[in-house]
Amino acid sequence: MTEARASQTGSPLAGVLWMLATGLNFVMVTALVKIVGSRIPAAESAFLRYFLGLVFLVPMWRPLLAAPLPWPTLALFSARGLVHSLGVILWFYAMASIPMAEVTAINYLNPVFVTLGAALIFGEKLAARRLAAIAAALLGAFIILRPGLREVLPGHIAMLGTAVLFAASYLMANRLTALVRPVVVVAMLSITVTIGLAPFALVNWVPPTLAELGWLFGVAAFATAGHYSMTRAFASAPMTVTQPVTFLQLVWSVLIGAMFFAEPADIWVILGGGLIISAVSFITWREAVLKRRVTPVVNEPKI
Repeated sequence: MTEARASQTGSPLAGVLWMLATGLNFVMVTALVKIVGSRIPAAESAFLRYFLGLVFLVPMWRPLLAAPLPWPTLALFSARGLVHSLGVILWFYAMASIPMAEVTAINYLNPVFVTLGAALIFGEKLAARRLAAIAAALLGAFIILRPGLREVLPGHIAMLGTAVLFAASYLMANRLTALVRPVVVVAMLSITVTIGLAPFALVNWVPPTLAELGWLFGVAAFATAGHYSMTRAFASAPMTVTQPVTFLQLVWSVLIGAMFFAEPADIWVILGGGLIISAVSFITWREAVLKRRVTPVVNEPKI
């Protein structure tokens, strides 16, 4: 559904409410991963999340089996699965290593890397205003990390790598949606990532407890709910309306991190994250004006 049609048939208030629900779902994803902690290696936690989440693919089996999947398309699905698998491993590692708010704020860079990738790979033109927005977003990342003024941890580097890898995955998904139905793209991502994570998980397997399995199943459930609520948000209002709402995800991450994980609120993380989301919102608005869709919504589901 196009943004124009969504604005005609939906409700901006409903879109905002659905996007609020989306943000809460994804904050719950990060919180549950935080609860699981680092006893289970990141690759194993990621594998279990995807393996347990395969149950949510049951309604997709019929269109998946009916989809034509020639070898070039399967090769692209496999490449995306591998890239996404590496991104997921780094994300789980970052979640266990640095505060929730910092993971959320750095994750806002993903649409910026998508925009840069589209320019480098597909020849998308970057006007001066979009370049200025990208520069502002990168300045926001610099404010969050503050190299030289604070220690930049491996978790920060992992999260930057996550943003780059997820951007590559998104660009591949854009290509795949021109070849097969979107439901097939979603289903194949879950399948290929489960397969891609398996060898990494088996290298250093730690038997999970029933509680850890329960938390990771919760991660899969909330991520699936996030897919659904975001779809409803897009059907109700244009992204130019719903995109700014995603900033609240950072606010909730700060609150939950402070209340439940003893992670003190960092004004620099909030400032940097706000600068990034403002830049991404501007890019989204410009793409809406130009009637095209390159940049994904900030918290578009990736895990």
